[in-house]
Amino acid sequence: MNQLSTLLDSALSQLKTITTLAELTDLETKTIGRKGEVTEILKGLKDMPEDQRKEFGQKANETKKTLEAAFTGKRTELEIVEMNKKLETETCDITEPGIKPKIGTLHPISKVQWEVENIFSQMGFSIMDGPEIESEYYNFEGLNIPSYHPARDMQDTFFINKQADEKHGNLVLRTHTSPVQVRTMQKYGAPLRIIVPGRVFRYEATDASHDTTFDQVEGLLIDKNISLAHLKGVLEEFLTRLFGKKVVVRFRPGYFPFVEPGLEVDFSCLLCEGKGCRVCKHSGWMEFMGAGMVHENVLKAGGIDPVVYQGWAFGFGLTRLVMMRYGIDDIRLLKSSDPRFLEQF
Repeated sequence: MNQLSTLLDSALSQLKTITTLAELTDLETKTIGRKGEVTEILKGLKDMPEDQRKEFGQKANETKKTLEAAFTGKRTELEIVEMNKKLETETCDITEPGIKPKIGTLHPISKVQWEVENIFSQMGFSIMDGPEIESEYYNFEGLNIPSYHPARDMQDTFFINKQADEKHGNLVLRTHTSPVQVRTMQKYGAPLRIIVPGRVFRYEATDASHDTTFDQVEGLLIDKNISLAHLKGVLEEFLTRLFGKKVVVRFRPGYFPFVEPGLEVDFSCLLCEGKGCRVCKHSGWMEFMGAGMVHENVLKAGGIDPVVYQGWAFGFGLTRLVMMRYGIDDIRLLKSSDPRFLEQF
C-alpha cells in the first residue's frame, strides 16, 4: 500500500514540472506502461495473504486510473500549448487559392456520340447496341450482301477462325453497325425507330483519314406508309440541332446492297453557307452519309412483311463527324491516348 501511495505522489509531483510531450510520454511509460512501476508492484499480489489481495487490488486499480486521468489531462494541456506556439510562429493565408486537382475529360468521340443520342432520343428513337464480334449471317447475308460481294474480301474484313454455327457461318469483327438492324427487327418487330452508335473494324492501311477501328452511327425507321420525305425531314432536323444553325440536305443516287433505292446524303456547307469554298471544293455541299429505303430482303431477314411495312436506314461515320466538328486533320489522333491531344477537349 505504501509503495502505491509513494508512486502516486511521485508521479503527480513530476507531472507538474513536465513541459513537453516527449517528457510526458517517458513518464507515462515508466509508471503505467506495460513494464512500468505499477505492473512491477502488482507482481507481488500473488505472494500476499488472501484476505489482503482484494483490498490491495482495488487500491492498485484506483491508483492506475488516477494516473491515467492525470496523464490524459496533462497531454491535452501540453497539446494546447504546442498549438498556441505554432499559431504564434506560423502564418496561413486563407485567401490564397488552392491547387486545382487535375481531372480527366470526356473523349471527343464520347462527347459527340452523347449529343447525337440526345437529339435522336428527343425525336423518339431508341438507342440500341450489338456485339462487335458478329456472324457472317448478320454482318452480310441478313443485309442482302451475297457471298460473292467484294465486301466479303479479306481486304475489307477481319475474319475470326471460329464458326458461329452452321447457319450463321464464321465469326468476323463487324464492318458496320448495320447487323443490329436485323437483330432488332427479329427481337421487337415493327414499327420501330432506332439508332445504333458503336465501334466497327476494317482491314485497312492506316493514314490520316483511314484507321482499322472507327465509330459509326446507324439509323433505322420501320412503319407503315414511310417514304424518303420522312428521312429528309429527320436528317435536316438532326443536323440543324447538331450544328446550331439551319442545314439543308440533298439526296444523290448511290448504291448500297441493303437499301433500294440507295442514296448519298449531302448537307449544305456550314462555312460558306452553300456559296462554295475550298473546304467543300466550291460545290456548296459536304458529303455526309449513305442511306435509302430498306431492301425487302433485309425486312424479310428481320421477320417483317415488306408488303405491310416500309422503312429507311442511314449510316454515317461518327469519327468523321467528330473530325469535322473539332477540325481534327488526322484520324489516328483519336485513338492515340495522347494526353496532349485529349486535354484540348
